[in-house]
Amino acid sequence: MASHRKSRPAGPRVAGIRTPALATAALTSVALLSQTANATPSDDRPTLEEVEKKVDDLYRQAGSATEKYNAAKEKTAKQRKKVDTLLDDVAKRTQKLNDAREELGSFASAQYRTGAAVPETATLLLADSPQDYFDQNQLMDRLTGRQKSAVDDYVTQQSETMEKRREATESLETLTDSQNDLKTAKSTVQKKLATARELLSELTAEEKARLAAIEKKKQAEAARKAAELAKQQAEEAAERKRQEEAAQQESGSGTSGGSGGTGSSDSSGSTTPDTSNGTKAEKAIAFARAQIGKPYVWGATGPGSYDCSGLTQAAWKAAGVTLPRVTYDQVNAGTTVSVSQAQPGDLVFFYDDISHVGLYIGDGMMIHAPKPGAYVREESIFYDGESSIHSVVRPA
Repeated sequence: MASHRKSRPAGPRVAGIRTPALATAALTSVALLSQTANATPSDDRPTLEEVEKKVDDLYRQAGSATEKYNAAKEKTAKQRKKVDTLLDDVAKRTQKLNDAREELGSFASAQYRTGAAVPETATLLLADSPQDYFDQNQLMDRLTGRQKSAVDDYVTQQSETMEKRREATESLETLTDSQNDLKTAKSTVQKKLATARELLSELTAEEKARLAAIEKKKQAEAARKAAELAKQQAEEAAERKRQEEAAQQESGSGTSGGSGGTGSSDSSGSTTPDTSNGTKAEKAIAFARAQIGKPYVWGATGPGSYDCSGLTQAAWKAAGVTLPRVTYDQVNAGTTVSVSQAQPGDLVFFYDDISHVGLYIGDGMMIHAPKPGAYVREESIFYDGESSIHSVVRPA
């Protein structure tokens, strides 16, 4: 008896199972969809390395803007002081001008009481420019010696007062420009820091951990470079000492006896300035060490917080040396030396725009106020790579 079942066409579902061809195609589609779903978010987001570079750049730009802010703040303070001085001067001169006008008025009153000619003096008091009136009417010929002196004083006071008012007006305009520069610099710093914080806030816990690992690796490399520099400096110092001792021995036996106890004195005679500078450097470093742990705050000069140049300025001030406020000026406040010749107390400047500075303490290390969110700390001068070092300056 023949079966009435119809044969199934190739490829239909049998007990929920697809044929190999359809199953392969389905799995491929699912894989592609899964890849697409996973790829879309990462395509829109920067890589961790890109975030790190962007944040570092933002902090660096904020540091540069901070130094511009510091410069604008200092300029504004000086300009405000100048304006206040000028305004005080104008007020005093205006009072003197009023006194001179009153004296002329008393002459006019006296002439009126005695019946003398009044019109010339009265007109003088009403004139905008007394000197123009005198030139036109030759009033000076009809005035007494005392009156002439009063008129001369009035004219002088009026001229000087007008000049000081002009200077005060120009200074006020300059002050306004300085205040605008200050606001612009402040706004720039705030925007850069806000962007950096936003980027960091978007990182996952895993990404933050990876970022910390990258930073730890950078610090290890910086420490290695610092150790290399320390070794190099120690070897060079030892070589210099050997050369100095050899030079002393060759200087002659006639002086060796007398200088046996003063040999160090002779050798130090040529380095007396360095010894003096070393004492100051020790004071500067001691001050800086005492600030370790205090927060970085842009524009701050202590005592509770510092920015980079505020810290170095305060440290050297404690040693009796006055440094300018900003990095752009501090870099010119001494003698430039090579990195290998750096001595404790020297200033180490970073980046092409000279936007950061630290206080060298020896062995490739420095104390500095790094960036927002960080604290004053000891760190390798190679913390951002050897290429980031701009110059080393020994304060005068």
